[in-house]
Amino acid sequence: MSYLESRLRKFFKLPHKGETYELRSGLVSQYAGDRKDAIERVIGAMTVGKDVSALFPDVLKNVATHDLEQKKLVYLYLMNYAKTNPELCILAVNTFVQDTEDPNPLVRALAIRTMGCIRVDKIVDYMEIPLHRTLKDDNPYVRKTAAICVAKLFDLSPEMCVEQGFLDALKSMIEDSNPMVVANAVSALLEIEAANRDTKVLVFDAKILKKLLLTLNECTEWGRITLLTALAEYKSTSEAEASSIIDRVSPLLQHENPAVVLAAVKAILMHINAIPQESQDSLVRKLSAPLVSLISTPPEVQYVGLRNIRIILEKYPSILSREMRVFFCKYNDPLYLKLEKIEILVRLVNDSNSTVLLAELREYAMEFDTEFVKRAVRAIGQVAIKLEKISKKAIDVLYDLINSRSEYVINEATIVIQNVLRRYPTQHISTIISIIADINLDQLEDDEALSSYVWIIGEYAKHIPHLEKILDGMVSQFLEFESTVQLALLTTIVKVNLTRPSPNTQKLLQDTLNTATKEVENADVRDKAFLYWRLLSLDGDSAQKAVMLKKLPPLTSTIEKFPPALLNELITEISTLGSVYHQPGYMFAAGDAHTGGKVQTKKLEELQQLAKSEIVNNTVKAENLLDFDDDEGDSNSANADNGASNNNILAELNDLFAGLSTQPQQPSSVSPPPPSSEQSNGASSLFDLMGGFEAGASQNGAANSKKPEEDLLSLF
Repeated sequence: MSYLESRLRKFFKLPHKGETYELRSGLVSQYAGDRKDAIERVIGAMTVGKDVSALFPDVLKNVATHDLEQKKLVYLYLMNYAKTNPELCILAVNTFVQDTEDPNPLVRALAIRTMGCIRVDKIVDYMEIPLHRTLKDDNPYVRKTAAICVAKLFDLSPEMCVEQGFLDALKSMIEDSNPMVVANAVSALLEIEAANRDTKVLVFDAKILKKLLLTLNECTEWGRITLLTALAEYKSTSEAEASSIIDRVSPLLQHENPAVVLAAVKAILMHINAIPQESQDSLVRKLSAPLVSLISTPPEVQYVGLRNIRIILEKYPSILSREMRVFFCKYNDPLYLKLEKIEILVRLVNDSNSTVLLAELREYAMEFDTEFVKRAVRAIGQVAIKLEKISKKAIDVLYDLINSRSEYVINEATIVIQNVLRRYPTQHISTIISIIADINLDQLEDDEALSSYVWIIGEYAKHIPHLEKILDGMVSQFLEFESTVQLALLTTIVKVNLTRPSPNTQKLLQDTLNTATKEVENADVRDKAFLYWRLLSLDGDSAQKAVMLKKLPPLTSTIEKFPPALLNELITEISTLGSVYHQPGYMFAAGDAHTGGKVQTKKLEELQQLAKSEIVNNTVKAENLLDFDDDEGDSNSANADNGASNNNILAELNDLFAGLSTQPQQPSSVSPPPPSSEQSNGASSLFDLMGGFEAGASQNGAANSKKPEEDLLSLF
């Protein structure tokens, strides 16, 4: 076949190679520009989620370059596939070791950082010499990168870190002349402590404390946050020491970065108890301006700030007493910000600003956002319960809102009115009853609102007009209600029959008890109906006493508060994710925060064989992974071409294994701590309850009045 004929055949033949073939051709091109372009395309495909692991050997061959940008891309590729293909990453060890001796400090730092990110046990053997070298490097950028690498190595092999002196070297780096090296060393020590709670590696003394305080104003923002976190964990030993820390930290309250501000606030609050009480009050007032400055940040940062402010406000209620207007909702605030601001507003309200806040909440309740309106209505009730002085005005506002006839407003207002009545059982009766009288049963769609409405009717039956008509409508729909409403309606029917007895109410009671005991499937409803039936069969005074004792406990506040133990923990979580979730970090962090993937512990020879096998297998499969335009006939010829070329792939990578030691390493085994056992609280058995009921029911009701009554009354 002549050369011209061959060219013509290739010219008229349809293209059958896909994206993988094009990338591989670019990676092995003789032109540096084509190779760099192909690497960028590989990284682009990797970024959008395509599996380009089959190109590992071709990408790896491009790591030996003086182009720093290209080397960064190749290392990024290696770090990404180190998590899923640890066997392949062992091929790059020799290159990493060589790059840690490169004249360019950026290359040295990049190499040691990449070695720390690859979680292959055999790489630990080759990190000893490069890590020792980079920890004592002349360039501070290399040293600060190596400091973080020690924390990653400690996660892989704690014994090696201790035996080879890496932990001691890391502690000595706190006295480094470069502030970023100090910050990274402290950060690495904090990570090691967080991953190993029983290990105390960051031990403060006067010299280290002085060094951290002097370095605080010379670091970057990230470094300052790290040092402030370390200072917050330090326990001051004297009033003078605590005052010194607070004085050094206070200037950072004016920082433009909200993260630095929150970290400074946390550090101050951790040491504030060590100073006199009069100084504490003035210092707490100084924290108000930095916290208020968080409200002028973007919405996402505002949300984090508001969640932290809510914790601080509960610990120190007077800290923002004069700053209530700052937390008023703006028209363009996202819903999540509006809800958080209302949470803070109800905590800041007092007798002096209650009228202003009530007017503001009334405006919020007239908005169009359903969740926002419901939260505003609930906040009006919280203000009324918190401050008796403003309760009458709050009830009048609720009356005006219910007249708007919006169903979700009526539902929420009914729940609020029940809470207000539990706080003020004998006050504002006339206004509240007029509100309840205007509510139709059809307007109540929420189960909680229905239960509240039914409770109010039973509790204030003497004041409700058209009571029998209302009860008749509810009894006719008894089976349609949820179990919570049915339970409330049972109690209400019995109360009404005892307080306002009439032939109609007695018939309603009989019908309700029959329906509840014969047609309702819920066991709680049936049991309660049987209990009431048994009580009503006793003498009237005992039955009335039992039913009237069934009262909801009085309310002093409906504003949610943290338990004291949780609040103390959340104060230590300020400026962390735990302050956003309002939970300690260990409650939502799955396992150890610093635990990575499974470490490969196979011998080097096995890793090499696995790497070679995976390369050969993936090379054949890769053509079909990204080739979406291949024809069936053309793919056969493509596989034939690939089969011929794959025989030479491993030969080109032999130099990567040069100089690797084959001495076996004893794998380190660190057993995880045993899970803590949880104590379960005992509860009374249902069978014990029913046994006591049957024992009392087996006797004659009137003849044995004392014993059955005492047993039944104890259930309430």
